[in-house]
Amino acid sequence: MTEEEELAAEFEAQRSYLHAIAFRILGSHADADDAVQEAWLRLARTGRGDIEDLRGWLTTVTSRICLDALRRRGVRGEQPLELDIGALAREAAGDSRTDPEAEAVLADSVGLALYVVMDALTPAERVSFVLHDVFEVPFDAIAAILGRSTAATKMLASRARGRLRLGAPTADANAAARDVVDAFLAAVGRGDIAGLLATLAPEVELRAQGPWGTVVIRGAGEVATQATTFARRDGVAHPALVDGVPGALITVGGRPVVVLAFTVEDGTVTAISVLTAPARLAQIVPSWVA
Repeated sequence: MTEEEELAAEFEAQRSYLHAIAFRILGSHADADDAVQEAWLRLARTGRGDIEDLRGWLTTVTSRICLDALRRRGVRGEQPLELDIGALAREAAGDSRTDPEAEAVLADSVGLALYVVMDALTPAERVSFVLHDVFEVPFDAIAAILGRSTAATKMLASRARGRLRLGAPTADANAAARDVVDAFLAAVGRGDIAGLLATLAPEVELRAQGPWGTVVIRGAGEVATQATTFARRDGVAHPALVDGVPGALITVGGRPVVVLAFTVEDGTVTAISVLTAPARLAQIVPSWVA
């Protein structure tokens, strides 16, 4: 076996680990594949040489590639820091399974209710949080990746945890609205039209964006009928804050299929925004779901 073949074999042994890091940071399998491929190209150019800890070296390189990718997203405006369902709907009108142990660590640290909130973090916060809280990378190593002091890096991770936990429905200021949304979701799950009607304002409007474009449905009766017609019996609803209002992420088999945001006034739902477009869902997929 040549040196190049040995190096390639060593890299392949780390590929799934590197992809897991990149996917959790970037939230996209395609972007993660690109980041891992770039890491390989950099290793191939550098050579094994004096690299003593190849896994650590590759972790650093891959994380920096991901950090640069997140920053470029912000500059080009390809992906908002917060999901804005309403803006997406208006625009449309005009135009590897993860390690269960790591998954459990992340679920314990931020809760299933915070799926959508991950995109509210800055690139540095996101890298700090994922590397430390999911992969247990030491803060001094993360500091070297970010070009910050260890103390500043600890602060980034702490701030990320705080921002994520602020998204927890149990802690937000919309507790009464959350109760209405929970009642709506429970009625959908039961196929209970009467229960749905009790949660909906008479002139409620549902605006759904999917691969077909944007569909608008108005009136409590129509919305209730559509909600029960398209309810997924195998779906699981995870409470979330979406664009600052109570919402839900619906997953099937652990994969996101629908994001909903609710406007609640005087104890009833007056508007529902629905996103099912796969391309947009792929951008907000929580790293620990797919």
